[in-house]
Amino acid sequence: MVTITKTDAYYNFEVKGLHKLWSFRNELNIPLENIVRAYQDVSEMNGWKGWRAPGTHVPFIITAGTYHLDGDKIFWDVVNKKNAIIIELKDENYHKLIVEVDNPTEAMALING
Repeated sequence: MVTITKTDAYYNFEVKGLHKLWSFRNELNIPLENIVRAYQDVSEMNGWKGWRAPGTHVPFIITAGTYHLDGDKIFWDVVNKKNAIIIELKDENYHKLIVEVDNPTEAMALING
């Protein structure tokens, strides 16, 4: 689970609880201008996630950490796909963040607003 907060210059994505252990990350700070959009698409979360390095994957339970797919680096932290959002980035180390949040509607409104 990830919580998202916004400052004047950054979005802070804080990884909570044991997810820190599984994803090998405590938080990510992304400048506001590097966020393209946030959306939900469960179909995009199915199938091959890519090569994990480092990360955790237990089929049908959790996908967390850094994954490499088609030349892109993607950060995952998802247990429940229904609560997951996809955040597209530009000019960042990661191409996308795919994270589970408490309230997807609120999180997307915060990012897209």
